[in-house]
Amino acid sequence: MISDQGIAIKFVLVILLYVFVSGDEEVRCIERERDALLSFKNGLIDAEFDDLSSWQNNECCAWNGVECSNATGHVIALKVNGVVVKDSGKMAYSLLELHHLKYLDLSVNDFGCIPIPESIGSMKQLQHLTIEESNLCGSVPPQLGNLTNLRILDLSHNFLSSISSFTLGSVLESLEVLKLSYNKLNGSIPDLKAFPSLKELHLGKNNFTGSIPLSIGHLSKLQLLYLSFNSLEGLVPLSIGQLSELQDLDLSYNSLAGVISESHFIKLIKLKSLDLSFNPLLILEIAPDWSPPFCCLSSLYLTRCNVGPYFPKWIRSQTNLSILDLRDAKIRDEVPRWLWSTSNLLKSLYLSDNLISGTIPNLSSTSILSMDVSYNQFSGPIPLFPANATDILLSGNMFSGSISSICQTIHGHLEYIDLSNNLLAGDVPNCWKNIPNLHSLNLANNSFSGEIPASLGTLHNLGALQMHGNELCGELPYTLRLCQALQMIDVGGNKLTGEIPTWIGQLYKLQILNLRGNKLHGEIPLQICNLTSIKVLDMSINNLSSIIPDCFNSFTVLASKDSTFFDLFLFDPIYIINEKKHNGYSSFQWKGKESEFWDNLALLKLIDFSSNRLTGNIPKSFCTLRGLISLNLSRNSLKGYIILDIGNMEVLDSLDLSHNQLYGKIPTSLAEIHNLGFLDLSNNNFSGKIPTSTQLQSFNVSSYAENDGLCGDPLPKCPGDSLRPSTPNPEENMNEKDGINFSFMQEVGISMAFGFIFGFWGVIGSFIWKKSWRIAFFNLLDAAGDWFYVRIVVFVSKWR
Repeated sequence: MISDQGIAIKFVLVILLYVFVSGDEEVRCIERERDALLSFKNGLIDAEFDDLSSWQNNECCAWNGVECSNATGHVIALKVNGVVVKDSGKMAYSLLELHHLKYLDLSVNDFGCIPIPESIGSMKQLQHLTIEESNLCGSVPPQLGNLTNLRILDLSHNFLSSISSFTLGSVLESLEVLKLSYNKLNGSIPDLKAFPSLKELHLGKNNFTGSIPLSIGHLSKLQLLYLSFNSLEGLVPLSIGQLSELQDLDLSYNSLAGVISESHFIKLIKLKSLDLSFNPLLILEIAPDWSPPFCCLSSLYLTRCNVGPYFPKWIRSQTNLSILDLRDAKIRDEVPRWLWSTSNLLKSLYLSDNLISGTIPNLSSTSILSMDVSYNQFSGPIPLFPANATDILLSGNMFSGSISSICQTIHGHLEYIDLSNNLLAGDVPNCWKNIPNLHSLNLANNSFSGEIPASLGTLHNLGALQMHGNELCGELPYTLRLCQALQMIDVGGNKLTGEIPTWIGQLYKLQILNLRGNKLHGEIPLQICNLTSIKVLDMSINNLSSIIPDCFNSFTVLASKDSTFFDLFLFDPIYIINEKKHNGYSSFQWKGKESEFWDNLALLKLIDFSSNRLTGNIPKSFCTLRGLISLNLSRNSLKGYIILDIGNMEVLDSLDLSHNQLYGKIPTSLAEIHNLGFLDLSNNNFSGKIPTSTQLQSFNVSSYAENDGLCGDPLPKCPGDSLRPSTPNPEENMNEKDGINFSFMQEVGISMAFGFIFGFWGVIGSFIWKKSWRIAFFNLLDAAGDWFYVRIVVFVSKWR
């Protein structure tokens, strides 16, 4: 009798022999399924990855994206990406022939905004269905509820608009992962009791409304819950605190309200990431001595929640924190000393927009790489940072003293420094070669003095240089021409001298140039017209003289009146830290007032040459700037007419030509700028009647004041208005008809030319044509010559 041990050994040998033999056999494609795949291919256009090029021979199990069972040869997995669906009906019908399909991935395709085919609900063997980012529209069909073996369903990054509770019925008890984020799903979140196996629920970036269903607490196996970026409101249910397996909880960017207490976390012992940010009506009422059930949070986001007024002490227990975000959390407290040593893993610390006070110690031995404590009440010197830090944002505080300590460390990874709006003073250090990868430097609104250091020219990746509102002197360093990545130079409000350098025209990526409020002199260089990408050009409040160069037709960005979605991202120096945009701010003259521009700075289109000593005419090329929003040429010595085609500047919102020596009539095309919200033509020599339009008559009298020859609404009526229609100026009509606008000196020159032609050549031509006139003229000249000779001789004799 064979022993049990012998039977077991023989059984193992038989299995191994089967595996060895079957491993040598090539899996054969089943003809019916091969035909179905070829029919499926005929409904597609392989546009992206060219994976379907291998679908040619008879062995479909060797085709790209196709996997067959080693035991049966049936197709069990299909992955097709990067195609355009030209016949959805044929595609869906062909898939039904794959009766053993368990894995179907049709992500990153273009379905042409069709609904999900209802026939997919007949593929009962499916365990994994992914149709992510495939341009699907319409509703999620209830037939998907028939897929009782489904464990993973991913329909994210589409344009799906609705989903019914029947779709998510108890036929889906095996579902473990449900991803519907980045769609347009609306209505309430369906009841969730029917998912006892669910581990991941992704519903973020939709349009869900209403409250979080209480049934969320029945998902006892849930590990990840993402409901961010919806319009959810109401209270956060206490049942969330029963999810003992939960690791990631994200309820950010909603309109949730009410109190979050210790009860919401009572069983969340495995919680690693918590994000309640951007729910401004959410209040955290946590006892100061609370000991959370979780110990190992790696990330905590409470931005714009009501956390304060005191700094939450329970954070001290989280020794694994890597990211701490308490921006705008209504904290009015002194920063606790333990914060800087709570976690050896802390890499990102964001405390901006609170009222936190205190000092910051030496951080060079910490793990902090990115820190934003802007707009608080921190004081003391600028701390030292680790050598591998990437972002240092300390603006809007009371830091004081020198920043020479920045020279003590080589920061090879540092990209963004913002020390603006503090009490810092002294020279700007000349050690920027130690920070070779710096992208943005903002030292604005401090008390820095001395010259702008030449070592800034070593920063070849520098995109934004903001130093306005200091006491800097000297000239712009010549080395800045080497910073070819510069898109923004803002050095307004200093004491810079010298002329505007011609090399500024070599910075071809420059979009914002602010030289406002300095002591610059000389002329505006012609090279400025090489800045084809310029959007903001401010040279106001200086001592610039001479004429304005007439070459603005080269400003291609300002020539476009359409602001596209791309414009939002055109300005690279805008940097993002945890979805908070920073591009500092700049101050400009806007509609007659000093205005600050923050996140909208990248969309501003402005030219300001005001308060200088500029002469000559208004350049005609201004009329090509169809996208310009604000033009200020006031307080100069400009002469001549307003350019007749000024109406081409269709989106102009602010126009200031006041305090010049301009004359003539206001061109009728100015009335065609329907967006004009601010106009100042005062203190000039304009004459004639103000053109009639809804726009020009809506401005105050002060917009036209101190122009003695100007009349018409809103000023007093012109003489004779009640008796007869106003008589147009013949000279202006002639110029408008010809499309020409001459200055006074140009008109004098033209008159002299015509006088010479008709006077001189008229006489000479007559002498040539008639001989008797010629003889009489020269006899007269001889007689006159003799008379002058006698008179001179007599005069000389008497004088002697």
